[in-house]
Amino acid sequence: MRHLDFSPLYRSTVGFDRLFSMLDSAGNEAPSYPPYNIERTGENTYRITMAVAGFTDAELSVEAKEHALTIKGEKGEEDSDREILYRGIAARSFERRFQIAEHVRVEGASLENGLLHVDLVREIPEAMKPRKIEIASGSAKQIEGAAH
Repeated sequence: MRHLDFSPLYRSTVGFDRLFSMLDSAGNEAPSYPPYNIERTGENTYRITMAVAGFTDAELSVEAKEHALTIKGEKGEEDSDREILYRGIAARSFERRFQIAEHVRVEGASLENGLLHVDLVREIPEAMKPRKIEIASGSAKQIEGAAH
């Protein structure tokens, strides 16, 4: 596994130290269950797809709180009358956390063919969107009441 060195970026950026620390620590903690994908589905829309084979929608929970998204899988009691000769499908409980950026909200979640899809949308407030400022040309503007 590769280790990325972010120290050169610390010298040329201001205010991103928390981001680089998070990226640096992300490589150290690598829980691999359950596997997931994060994809961009549009300019301001994203989707997290998690492989949750064997879980029902009642055994899964998706919770968004502040800037964190938590997905939990609580596996119920297994049937004791079944004799499993080989277990290749994991049936253990899990909890996966994702950091969500500001102005990103969870739009919905769906379970389809053993895949949990969580749709996210980034909604930038109107006050934070870039706006074009018109540049006036010509003579200087005269202040009312200042004319003699």
